[in-house]
Parts: sequence; C-alpha cells; structure tokens
Amino acid sequence: MSLSGQTAVVTGGARGIGLAIARALLAGGANVTITATTDESVAAGVAALERDGRGRVLGLRADVRLYPQMEAAMSAAAERFGGIHVLVNNAGVGASTPVAEMSPEAWGRIIDTNLTGVFHGCRAALVHLRRQGGWIINISSLASKNPFPNGAAYCASKAALNAFSEALMQEVRYDGVRVAYVLPGSVNTGFGGRSDVKSGWALEPEDVAAAVVDLVAHPARSLPSRIEIRPAQPPRRG
Repeated sequence: MSLSGQTAVVTGGARGIGLAIARALLAGGANVTITATTDESVAAGVAALERDGRGRVLGLRADVRLYPQMEAAMSAAAERFGGIHVLVNNAGVGASTPVAEMSPEAWGRIIDTNLTGVFHGCRAALVHLRRQGGWIINISSLASKNPFPNGAAYCASKAALNAFSEALMQEVRYDGVRVAYVLPGSVNTGFGGRSDVKSGWALEPEDVAAAVVDLVAHPARSLPSRIEIRPAQPPRRG
C-alpha cells in the first residue's frame, strides 16, 4: 500500500510516539490528521508537522473517551482529504499507583482512554475504511504481557486492547481492513509524567513509527497482525 495521497488519522498525535508516527506517515506521502485533547497541544503538533508537509496536516481537538468527538473527527478528516485509509490508535495514559491507593476515577481514566477510546476510534473510522480498505493499527505495550507492580490499570488496559485487536482483525479482514497492534518496550518519552529520557538503551519514538510505516507497506495479501519491538540491548539483569 503506497502512502502517497492516502489519509491517516493518528490519535494522541501531538507529541511523543504519536507525533513521530504522524511525521513518518507524512514523509511517506500521506495526508495526516492528528487529534489531541487541548487546543494548545493541537496547535503545537500541527506546527511541528507542517514543516514536513504543509497543507497535508489537519489538527483536531478530540477526546478519545467521548464517542461523538471521535465521530466528528473522523468525518472531518474524511471530508478534508477525501477518505480515511489508515487509523493509528495511539492516545494513551498511565499511572504508577498501587491498586489499594488508586481512585476509581483514576482507574476509569486509564481504561476509558486506553481501551474504550480505541473502540471509539475504530467504530467511528470503520464506516470510512470499509469504503476502500485500509489499516487500523493499535499501539499497545509489552506491559500487556509483562505486568509490573503499581501498573495494574495500565497493564490491564493494554492486555484487553490486545484481545480487542485480535477479535476486530477477524471481524473486518474480509472487508479489506487489516488490523494490527504494536507492542513497544521502553521508549524515551515523558509518558505517565516520568522523565523524557530513560537511557541511551531505550527505544526512540521514531523506532515505533518505523514499525507502523513498515506495516502499512505490506502487500495486501499479507497481514502481520502483531509486532513486538523492544530495545536491542537493555541493561542485563542480575
């Protein structure tokens, strides 16, 4: 699938992994719509991207937890660029909190963003994707299969996202819509309020973006539905 002239939507595309994915898709020739939850984030993301693709970037304020906003965002992207061909569900949140100390509101925010938000994006985009075929790529995490203390909500949300992706893949494959999910390991971002820099051994957002672009480039006869990407040389244990 050539990206030239195609339209991609990247949720949470104003910074970090999402911004790197949007930039890589632009470099491949796609028109790109990014979403973020504040006008300030949207403006910053568009400004960063327009240096690489002026006139091919649309920024929209939309909260993935609210279905009407996602439906409106998908319609706006399709109207602006003539359809949707790639959806990257990247928006996500996390917290390092023990279950005994986590508020129901904090739990709900993580599940609603990382899982329900992906459902909202897929549900709103499918009416457009089914018209000409395309890709849904969900950004998961290796934490989905390697749970860690104080990350119960995040790990659970990503494990559920994996199952959701597998089921959806089987539902829409005969409609010409391919579904895949990408599981990155440690990435140098400020995700979850932590430092922007973990160490030189960690992945960079561009590494995840490269995996997304590689997925889209696969010929229509193939469906690499799950990609794990991890640091090549993390610190030795023990």
